[in-house]
Amino acid sequence: MQLAKLSSGAKYILLSSFVFALVNVGVKFLKHIPAYEIVFFRGLVTLVIGYILIRKEKLNPWGNNKKLLLLRGAAGTIALILYFYTLQNMPLASAVTIQYLSPMFTIIIAGLILKEYAKPIQWLFFAVSFAGVLMIKGFDIRVTITELVVGIISALFSGLAYNFIRKLKDYDHPLVVVFYFPLVTVPIVGIYSLFNWIVPNLLDWLILILVGLGTTIAQIYMTMAYQSDRAANISNFNYIGTIYAIAFGYFLFGELLNFYGLIGIAMIIFGVIMCSQWENIKTKRQLSS
Repeated sequence: MQLAKLSSGAKYILLSSFVFALVNVGVKFLKHIPAYEIVFFRGLVTLVIGYILIRKEKLNPWGNNKKLLLLRGAAGTIALILYFYTLQNMPLASAVTIQYLSPMFTIIIAGLILKEYAKPIQWLFFAVSFAGVLMIKGFDIRVTITELVVGIISALFSGLAYNFIRKLKDYDHPLVVVFYFPLVTVPIVGIYSLFNWIVPNLLDWLILILVGLGTTIAQIYMTMAYQSDRAANISNFNYIGTIYAIAFGYFLFGELLNFYGLIGIAMIIFGVIMCSQWENIKTKRQLSS
């Protein structure tokens, strides 16, 4: 498909995925800087930009449902710290792909929080994706059990954060929801970083700033994508991030995945996409009934 024929939403999500891929590379280059410290700097940039946007829109930065906002911020903080840890310690493509389990956890957790239960066929797709995770672990000695568990927990907390975001749609503006992530992250992670500080060098500072700016830019493009087109039409474009990760991992870090590792990645993406598509079909049926 030619780029000119893509919808504006698809173009935005492709740009978002590419910028997120560059952010992942930046985090991996900062392997000597603890993940929590990178999260702190990333949150600091988002906090400043988020506050400027909130003041521009004349919104109340403290929000309405503070309990859910704080829970969303806490879940997102834990997920991001653990994700950055996997980026630094696992092959780039494996870390990125395991994080793609988050939509599946979103659906599972929705049954507990939103009473939106998964269908039996979706559990089959869950099993396919988790079989892919086991293939990555079983055939790649660079992935330890600890790193694999950390990656899965990161995806789990991402799914939890997405459910809090969904519940907040009836209470608070999206900008306020986004703002609460760094509002929770910066003070908590900042205090811990203060007592466990690793001094960045000049190049580290530059990469840290670019990671913060890149994340903000990617989130803006992602927001524009979902505002420009139906989620079902663009969500699958997110998974091009795995292709970026495989390419960057090989050319920048010398990470070559074996055949079974690639099969595992394909199984994860297949399971997640099929599960998400079934969720879209289920939603359409509910709206039409």
